[in-house]
This record gives sequence, C-alpha cells and structure tokens, in this order.
Amino acid sequence: MHDSRRTRLTLGVLLVAALALITFDSWDGTAGPVGGLRGVGGTIFGSAESLAGSIARPVAGFFTNAASAPASQRKIAGLQREVIRLRTELSLAQLSQAQEAQLRHLLALAGRGGYRIVAANVIAAGPGYGSSVTIDAGRDDGITPDETVLNGAGLVGTVTSVTARTSAVLLTTDASSTVGVRLAGSGQIGAVTGQGPSRPGPALLRLQVFDAGAVLRPGQQLVTFGSVHGRPFVPGVPVGVIMQVQASATSLTKLALVRPYADGSALGVVGVVIVPPRTNPRDSVLPPPPSPSPVPSGGRSGHAPSPAATPGGGG
Repeated sequence: MHDSRRTRLTLGVLLVAALALITFDSWDGTAGPVGGLRGVGGTIFGSAESLAGSIARPVAGFFTNAASAPASQRKIAGLQREVIRLRTELSLAQLSQAQEAQLRHLLALAGRGGYRIVAANVIAAGPGYGSSVTIDAGRDDGITPDETVLNGAGLVGTVTSVTARTSAVLLTTDASSTVGVRLAGSGQIGAVTGQGPSRPGPALLRLQVFDAGAVLRPGQQLVTFGSVHGRPFVPGVPVGVIMQVQASATSLTKLALVRPYADGSALGVVGVVIVPPRTNPRDSVLPPPPSPSPVPSGGRSGHAPSPAATPGGGG
C-alpha cells in the first residue's frame, strides 16, 4: 500500500467531483447546494475508514434530498457507490506504515488464538493518562461491555462502556484492574494488578501467585487464565514477563513485578474480542521466551532479562 501525495490528491479530487455532481443533480430549484450540505453527517462507510480514524463520517446526508425522478435516483445511487469506494480507498491510502504493521501483528495474534475481533483505533486517553482510552468502535460494530481488548503484542485491557460508535477501555495498568493469569509452562495460577499512572518509570504490573510453594524467576511469561464465557477476559492472551521477584517475610503468596507486553503509552490499532476461541489456546499465542542477560565475570545469575530481548509495546 503506497501512501503517496499523488494518490491522496487524485482520490481527493475524484471525491470532490463526485460530491459536486450529486449536489448539482439533486438541485431542483427549491433545495440548493447549501441545503444539501446541511445533511452531511452520521453514516460510517465500512470498517476501513473506522480503522483509519482520520476521515470524518460525512456523506450520507447528501442523498436524502435527492430528486424523485427514477433516472436521477439511479444516477445518484451510482454516484453514491462511487463515493463510498473512493472514501474507502482514500482511508486505506492514509494508513501510516506504523498502523499497517500494528494491524498485521494484531491479525496474526488473533488468528493464532482463535479470537474473533473488531479492529479499532485509539482516539483519546482518559483523565489520568495511562489508565483508560477511547476507541473508535462501539455498539454499532458489535462491541459490548466486559470484552477483552488486545493488540499485536498482548493484553491491553477490557471494555467498560460503549456508545454507538466509541468504547471506553480500562487498561491493565490501572490501579483498579485485576486480571487472572497463568504462568506459562508451570501452570501456576495468580493475578496481576495495575499500579496506576502515578508510579514513576515504566508501567509494571504486580503479580501475586496463589501457591506459596511456587517457584518464580525473571523471564517467566504470563497469559490470561480466562473468565467464565470469556468475559471480561478470554484465555491465552499474552500478558507480560516477570522482571523482578519480590521477597516478603509476611506474605503467604509469592510476589513479582511484571512488564506488560502491550505498551499502554503507545497504543494505536487494537482489537476487541467479540467471540472467544472455541478451545483454550494456552501458551500457543506467546512470543518466544526472552533470553537471559549475559552474566558478567564473577557475577551471579538471576538477573532480569534485558528489555530488548522481550517483545513489547505498541504493535
């Protein structure tokens, strides 16, 4: 897909020309072009421009004031289809290379896990940035509250509320977020909670494993355990990797700090899981485990893995 100025200019000119033809064709002396412009508003022409997020939703109202003659209606219907096609091509042409890569990674992860998703763009961050975001897909796209949100790297959060065309998403890094998880390989069960946006440095999750005898070590990977009927969390979504094991003489459970795979500060294209997988994908969606950092001469093992060795963030 080439996002050249010439492509955008050509598509833009064709779009303007098509709209002009529609306006003049529907001008019967009582309703002028200005009257037609008042109808601009409220129809989404397919998921492509919803994903692009940068093009408004303006064309449908042009056709409500069309002349009643059958020939005019047929001509306007043909022009309407052409406008929809041109708008879709223009939306796709405006997708950045970063968005294309994020979408590819998202679709690959969803395919491996068997998750049926609705793709969307993050369009706003809530008040306490890092805790919640708004996406440009909602009830009209089949999204409902308590559905899992992910991106090409892993778990992002869960849908908390929806409107016709947008949804609010609570991120896993929020202090009120708790996610049931399972350690890859060992199968140990626990939960991760967010620490909120006020904590300095990279956003980390706090892991609590329920088995006091569980062995934790840096580099272990976590996936979602899954909720009943897949709400609010479907199983098998990559959550993060243990960075530091915390010793506590008073706690009856094991604690650790986890770096999430999805970077909540650099979210772009995300997916909402509207149908859970038929079978639990378990560890099959995880990326390759991180390699441990080299141990300096005379040093000790057990260091956290290098951040560069673990997949991350916004994809």
